[in-house]
Amino acid sequence: MEKKSKRTRVSDIEDGFAMKRAKDKSRNKKANKVKGECVIPPPPAKHILTSYSLSSPRRKKEIAQYVLTQASDEHVLHVERVKSEHILGRDHHVWDVHTDKDRYWVITSPTNLYSQHYFPSLDYTLSFHVGVMLRVAAAQGGAPTPSHQTRFAPYWRRWDQATESYDNAEEVEDYQAVGMKCRETLIQFAKSLAKPEMVPEGEEAPKRSDVIHWLELVANFVAKGQRNDDIRSYLKVVSKNSWQLANWLTHTGAAVREDASFVLDATHHVLSAFGSAVMRHEGNAPETCPDCGSRSIETEFDFDLMPNPYIPYCTHCGWQGQRMTEESEA
Repeated sequence: MEKKSKRTRVSDIEDGFAMKRAKDKSRNKKANKVKGECVIPPPPAKHILTSYSLSSPRRKKEIAQYVLTQASDEHVLHVERVKSEHILGRDHHVWDVHTDKDRYWVITSPTNLYSQHYFPSLDYTLSFHVGVMLRVAAAQGGAPTPSHQTRFAPYWRRWDQATESYDNAEEVEDYQAVGMKCRETLIQFAKSLAKPEMVPEGEEAPKRSDVIHWLELVANFVAKGQRNDDIRSYLKVVSKNSWQLANWLTHTGAAVREDASFVLDATHHVLSAFGSAVMRHEGNAPETCPDCGSRSIETEFDFDLMPNPYIPYCTHCGWQGQRMTEESEA
């Protein structure tokens, strides 16, 4: 009898704990119920979210179309710009894109997309993207932008060859060879820019290899007007000094590595400065964005769009000028 009473008392204790747990659960359920009319609504459908975001509709459409080119079997439900950073002279815009199968970060300049399944952290993804961009820039050589590389490819290739010679140089003759290659780069660059209409009426055209005077005429032609006085003057000074430096390095018998580095940098600057001035003149891009008024206007160059290969666009709002092709002109 004594054993039976002990078992009964233990069972009673266990039942007591069970009842307490049941009461606690019941109490928690009551506490979780929302009193009154304050009911949290369900999340809205993704396809209507775009209507309530402030990003440029044109730019959102471009991002959506880009995603479709990369994931053609998916349907874009929502596009929203969530972050912008100015890094190393470029604006990088980050877009959060939802599809019916995945969710992506789309980062611009250059544009690429990353699945948020594999890249859940936005900051990490942006850092990764910038690293990829820098490696791509290194692969395209010394050209400051892809458009520069496309428009002036033969001359950037010559400059890259001079850089390779510099990397392997050990003796005076090697450094002189760097000067010779930079000199030839400037000659060919000036020849490519020289046009008969740049020569003032009544004046005789310079010789084909007269780099200084031809680049002076180029500067006068692509940087006209009082507004460009300082730019025009600067172009003339850097081209003359760089040409003289390249000639000096080619013939000096006491050249050292630092001398060759100076000449490489000077030649690079001539290609970059004149290239930008020429592209601005040829592209005839607006100074301000027609949509938002920003001055963040850049120009893309594409040989496939000849005879009008320049496409201006705004890095701030996404406005883009008309792509003029032979078909659209017809």
